[in-house]
Amino acid sequence: MAARPHSRRPRPGRTWRTGLRHHRQLAGLEALRREHVTDPSNASRTLLFDIHRQCWDDELLALLDIPPALLPRIVDSSGEIATIAAEWLGAEIPLSGMAGDQQAATFGQACLEHGMAKNTYGTGCFLLMNTGPQPMASSHRLLTTIGWQRQDQTTYLLEGSVFMGGATVQWLRDGLGLIASADQIEALAASVPDNGGVYLVPAHTGLGAPYWDPFARGALFGMTRGTTRAHIARAALEAIAFQSAEVLQAMENDAGQAMKELRVDGGAARNDLLMQFQADLLGVPVVRPKVTETTALGAAYLAGLAVGFWQDEAELTSLWQAERRFEPAMAESQRAALFGHWHRAVERTLGWAKEE
Repeated sequence: MAARPHSRRPRPGRTWRTGLRHHRQLAGLEALRREHVTDPSNASRTLLFDIHRQCWDDELLALLDIPPALLPRIVDSSGEIATIAAEWLGAEIPLSGMAGDQQAATFGQACLEHGMAKNTYGTGCFLLMNTGPQPMASSHRLLTTIGWQRQDQTTYLLEGSVFMGGATVQWLRDGLGLIASADQIEALAASVPDNGGVYLVPAHTGLGAPYWDPFARGALFGMTRGTTRAHIARAALEAIAFQSAEVLQAMENDAGQAMKELRVDGGAARNDLLMQFQADLLGVPVVRPKVTETTALGAAYLAGLAVGFWQDEAELTSLWQAERRFEPAMAESQRAALFGHWHRAVERTLGWAKEE
């Protein structure tokens, strides 16, 4: 903990009050029947967890000088995890579901079978595909992660992240002042029939999967005297779809099978123009569910299965309902031409900030 400005340095041997209080809390865990636990999906995010052996990695812990006793015990994502003390909610309530943010969203989207995938369109985009009970090593620069663990059975996922999703729209609003609010972008972009040859590569913080280039920088290509703010708005939305499509194509190549549909959620998934363009680029339906708070829903599903509120995953699949289905309507030749221009634009941004 950093000392406040002008405060005295602690005398040798003196313990910070906060540290002492934390020490006392830890010492009293057993007496208070408190649990220090996590599930494999959250543990895997620490980079200290062996996702193959399902345990903390002794070699990494030793390398970083982390005592194993400090780390939580690993429990199933769905099961009898702990009991919430009555002092918090008025009664003792079982804690039965636990999962990482995007893993829970994948479960909430009922992507429960091999090959099913979802994309969360938030500040960034987070794409995950169910690869079943065996971890799949990517040959297309994606990440292998744990989705969830139930009844000692682990489900693995392939994952790819896009750094600038909804953040691209925020930049148009806050950085360029092209729009006053994010919800204005759809109408502005729809006021022109296409992007007018304009391509925005939003590599403002580098590019994520499948490029992983921290030196890439954002660029706007193809402008002419006829370019308007509407064309730039449309190029921004299309950039979100292009980036997501590249990750999903990498997933299909790794999995060796084509997707039947893409399930979507997140704030930008409410943008119909973006969702239709995404379907057109992918050549498969994009499906938006009735319940879009999929992270909370996934955690609830995991808890409900553990206590018998729902019987099995088949029942969860039957509960999932689509609010709207966007069918692809673009010719393959047009799709190929658009991707060709996009790839040319991306290539010109790679390594831009790298010193010679």
